[in-house]
Parts: sequence; structure tokens; C-alpha cells
Amino acid sequence: MQRTVVTTTDAPAAIGPYSQAIVAGGMVFVSGQLPVDPATSQLIEEDIGAMTRQIFANLQAVLTAAGTTLGQVVKMTVFLADMNDFQAMNAVYAEFFPENPPARSTVQVARLPRDARIEIEAIALV
Repeated sequence: MQRTVVTTTDAPAAIGPYSQAIVAGGMVFVSGQLPVDPATSQLIEEDIGAMTRQIFANLQAVLTAAGTTLGQVVKMTVFLADMNDFQAMNAVYAEFFPENPPARSTVQVARLPRDARIEIEAIALV
């Protein structure tokens, strides 16, 4: 099976030895996205809603570079530094998936890269 590395300047560059996404077997596996503005490389530190929106902008950019869309996402994982942010994150998340949302897991973690409060990864069909 062939695998293709996906990169785009419309989403934050990887901050370690990993790819923004990999396409393999008709699917794209998008690395966890932080609420980072790709134009400035700065972490968005407003409310969790603004952070979630920035992450979805980053996810959309990577998915577009891979030749797919949010509508083709089959699984997402949300990592929260504080589960008290769940309701606000979930409200914004629902804006992007008003019908037939993908499968999802949401977990609280002890710490995220760059001390972000949220990170989201995705798996989609290509």
C-alpha cells in the first residue's frame, strides 16, 4: 500500500517529526491540530470556542490539501486539557457537523503541546 505525505502552508507546520497528514488506503489520517494561526504561528488563546474554530480551519486546510472535505470525516478525536471546556467545544463542533456527524472520542489529557487547551485529529475518506 502506498502512502502519500500531505503538506500545506494553509495550516500550521508540524512542530516535530510528523506529517500534517498521510493518505493511505483511500483514507487520510490528519495529525492533531492545535489552535494555531498558520499565518503567525501563534497559539490562539481566546475562549475555547475561538480555539475550536481555528482548529477546524486548520483541519479544513489539511483535508483540502489531501483532496477531501470535512464532510468525508469518519472519526475524530478531541483532546481537552480541561473537561469543563466540553460544552463550549461541543457547541462549536456541532456547527461544523449539523447532520450525520462522524464518530468521535473526547478525552481529558494532562497536557498538550505548547500548553494548548485543545487538540483535534481526524480520519477521513479521500
